[in-house]
Amino acid sequence: MTKDVEFVVKSIADTALENEHYFTELDAVVGDGDFGYSLARGFEKVLEKWDEIDHSTPGAFLKEVAKIIMSSVGGVSGTIWGTAFLRAGMTLGTKEVVEKEDIVPVLRAIIEGIKKRGNCDLGDKTYLDTLIPTTDAIEAAINEGKDELEILDIAVQVSADAAEATRPMLAKRGRASYTGERSIGTLDAGSACLATMIKALSEDWRA
Repeated sequence: MTKDVEFVVKSIADTALENEHYFTELDAVVGDGDFGYSLARGFEKVLEKWDEIDHSTPGAFLKEVAKIIMSSVGGVSGTIWGTAFLRAGMTLGTKEVVEKEDIVPVLRAIIEGIKKRGNCDLGDKTYLDTLIPTTDAIEAAINEGKDELEILDIAVQVSADAAEATRPMLAKRGRASYTGERSIGTLDAGSACLATMIKALSEDWRA
């Protein structure tokens, strides 16, 4: 299932490039406006080096993606996304086959990595406000025996709702936190980015 992991990363990369301006506009409201640009340049580099990356196992592949992201994306985004891919790769280890049951442990490891590196938690108006409820919903769907497309449909809906739910929150981390109450009423760029990527992945998977 290395190909499936590669498919997911490719979909994320394509979405980052296609939505560069949208993500930048989201960030510019209360951030410094470089989120979309930084993310696009990092995933652009991943795609450029695609054939050079170690594709022997899913874990090795994700660890190398992490290194590229960390070295080519500036600021907090590089740290957060690099940590996410690194934690995912470490969780899969040397496994040659990724099963549906591996998804939740990988996502939980990513959540813990972001909590630690970003010094943030649920309710701080960050990626976690979309990632945690979406992971919980995916875990419940897997436990209920849903198939891949059903799980994706659930993830799309929950992530969209969770991203929208960041509007009334006060930003407590990142550049947006400097704006204080002005952050209230705005979408969190990271949460909206994740919801967009999950929706695109669902569409790509069906196609």
